[in-house]
Amino acid sequence: FLSLTLFSLNRKKMNLKSERRGIHVDQSELLCKKGCGYYGNPAWQGFCSKCWREEYHKARQKQIQEDWELAERLQREEEEAYASSQSTQGAQSLTFSKFEEKKTNEKTRKVTTVKKFFTASSRTGAKKEIQEAKAPSPSINRQASIETDRVSKEFIEFLKTYHKPGQDIYKQCKLFLDTMNHKRDLSIEEQSECAQDFYQNVAEKLQTRWKVPPEKVEKAMDQIEKYIMTRQYKYVFCPETTDDEKKDLAVQKRIRALHWVTPQMLCVPVNEEIPEVSDMVVKAITDIIEMDSKRVPRDKLACITKCSKHIFNAIKITKNEPASADDFLPTLIYIVLKGNPPRLQSNIQYITRFCNPSRLMTGEDGYYFTNLCCAVAFIEKLDAQSLNLSQEDFDRFMTGQTSPKKQESDSFSPDVCLGVKQMYKNLDLLSQLSERQERIVNEAKKLEKDLIDWTDGITKEVQDIVEKYPLEIKPKNQALAAIDSENVENDKLPPPLQPQVYAG
Repeated sequence: FLSLTLFSLNRKKMNLKSERRGIHVDQSELLCKKGCGYYGNPAWQGFCSKCWREEYHKARQKQIQEDWELAERLQREEEEAYASSQSTQGAQSLTFSKFEEKKTNEKTRKVTTVKKFFTASSRTGAKKEIQEAKAPSPSINRQASIETDRVSKEFIEFLKTYHKPGQDIYKQCKLFLDTMNHKRDLSIEEQSECAQDFYQNVAEKLQTRWKVPPEKVEKAMDQIEKYIMTRQYKYVFCPETTDDEKKDLAVQKRIRALHWVTPQMLCVPVNEEIPEVSDMVVKAITDIIEMDSKRVPRDKLACITKCSKHIFNAIKITKNEPASADDFLPTLIYIVLKGNPPRLQSNIQYITRFCNPSRLMTGEDGYYFTNLCCAVAFIEKLDAQSLNLSQEDFDRFMTGQTSPKKQESDSFSPDVCLGVKQMYKNLDLLSQLSERQERIVNEAKKLEKDLIDWTDGITKEVQDIVEKYPLEIKPKNQALAAIDSENVENDKLPPPLQPQVYAG
């Protein structure tokens, strides 16, 4: 997939002794791979919105043709089966009833073969049950209703400046909303296709039929998108029929596991010790998190754009020169890792599916959005080589066994508060204790192994000696006679001497 080719990693030789690997992306790598000049997107397999729709239509037409051929073949097989069943007289009525049932089913299948390509019928029942089970609370409904009413009034006031074209635009939008309400059973990709077709048709009518100037066309399309997507948001953002929520959880879990990544590992040219730079980093994180609170794709894109501009300002203040693309992408990755935006994949998919395609294909919004997609793809594929680490250190950091050495307290600027210094000091002590504990555990395991090896070695030596010098045990001899048993004349011996008392 093109998500891995949108960015590339190369080595920057700093000196003869050390070599750092940076994150590099060329402008050409962000463009549509068909060469049309617009920005591509990983969700469209590297194509821009226009080229992706062309490829999608080709694949869809091919699928429709295959479905028609399959339906016709099944119809012929059923007709042949019906003709052969007429020869059986005994079971004619039963066979005919079964055939009629099959024929009706196949006719229905033939009629709905093409429709099946556009309708997620297998998910309809489950989707309705989930929607009923997950009905929003009254407070949420009231809040949504208030916002919807406000956006509707603003949209009507805006269209008044267009006079007659404004009335036609409003009718077209109402007709589209009614159509979408009847197409809730379609897959999210098909609903996205309907929205993209509507954007394109309205934009063409504004330019050709209603002769609206180009600058007013862009404003009108923004208002149309805001009006439509505010009313459709709860139905098309992170729907239950997709795996968007599963991807959100996977990305959040991945970012949490990478909490130890430092700016130095990513070669981020940002010095957060500078107060202005620190403020810019906080604002960038706030903007990327705020994206989830917006309901209109254009507003979500605006949050990404504001976040990116804060990043460029932070780099400019740090380096005292304008930032480049090689500086921007690593910093954006660092901001995403540090902020861990909620429902990141759902927001990216929502923008891709329902944003005005002209905003994603050109302009700064499209450029920043493409870079965000690259950053997320990089985070998902992050490895030890990307961070200039050994595989052993990377695995230890990922499992939480240890963490990179933090900044020494002596290197802090005088303005840093005591709490931050104490925190880093405690983290350093914990890291040292963890390393000591790991060494003790390793030494204990080594000692245990040495004891086992020593015991086994002694046992083997004893066995070898026993085998070489076997112990022969002779049978037990008879009991020996008394020492004087052979002296036959012992009865003639004088009696033993008695002790004499010497009276002194």
